[in-house]
Amino acid sequence: MDRKSQLTKHRDPHAIAACGPAQTPTVMALFLGSILAVMLFALPAFGQTAGQPMPDNASAKSYGDGWECNIGFRLNENACVAVVVPQNAYDTNRSYGSGWECLHGFRRTDEAACVAVEVPEGGFLDPSGERWRCLRGYIKVDDTCQEIVLPANAYLADASYGSTWMCERGFEATGDRCTAIAVPANAYLNGSGYGQPWTCERGFFEQAGLCEAVAIPANAYFDDATYGKGWKCDRGYAASNETCEFINVPENAHLDRSGSRWECNKNFQKSKGLCVLSN
Repeated sequence: MDRKSQLTKHRDPHAIAACGPAQTPTVMALFLGSILAVMLFALPAFGQTAGQPMPDNASAKSYGDGWECNIGFRLNENACVAVVVPQNAYDTNRSYGSGWECLHGFRRTDEAACVAVEVPEGGFLDPSGERWRCLRGYIKVDDTCQEIVLPANAYLADASYGSTWMCERGFEATGDRCTAIAVPANAYLNGSGYGQPWTCERGFFEQAGLCEAVAIPANAYFDDATYGKGWKCDRGYAASNETCEFINVPENAHLDRSGSRWECNKNFQKSKGLCVLSN
């Protein structure tokens, strides 16, 4: 028997199996077994969370897993406790918020009480039912409504800020009174809320608190602008002091748009009061 045959004859088949590729499934089996053992120990913990018992006054959620407290109850740790509705309140029948609201005419003072809204004299309960406001003719001062005292020739203002009253037409506020506006001759009340309360009639202009007649010179017309002399010269005339003087237009020139000056025609330029050809 040769050496090769001897080696083959005396080799243990179990030793071959232990040292060959068949060893790999055994190792994998041991590894998977360890993982399964860990999962088996962990399963009770997960099961306890997912299977936490639903307390009284609770229902399964309409979507997803778990449960939620019924309407009229709120979660307190792991229990659903009844919403305590205080006196002068009602159950909102909602699953959110405190679960109750104060009745109309009452307001919440803290998280557990509703007290009546005390409306002072001259006031009324706001439509919200939670606060009060003052009637027309009264003004809120701290927790009261004080009557507004109107001076003579005044009326109540509807503004939500500023003065509570305004003076009648023809009067102006002077401190806490309404005094008559002195309108000079040839003027009228303008109704402006600021500045001069009167305006001069057409053809007159203000001077030292009076309305003086506008003196219109020859070759001019009345100008109702709020500035200037009150008149303007006709086209072809220029103002000089209190008169309108004729404008002498030189040759090769014409009146400009204003009508009170002249300018040279095209291809001409001004030189010493004349219009000469441009170089």
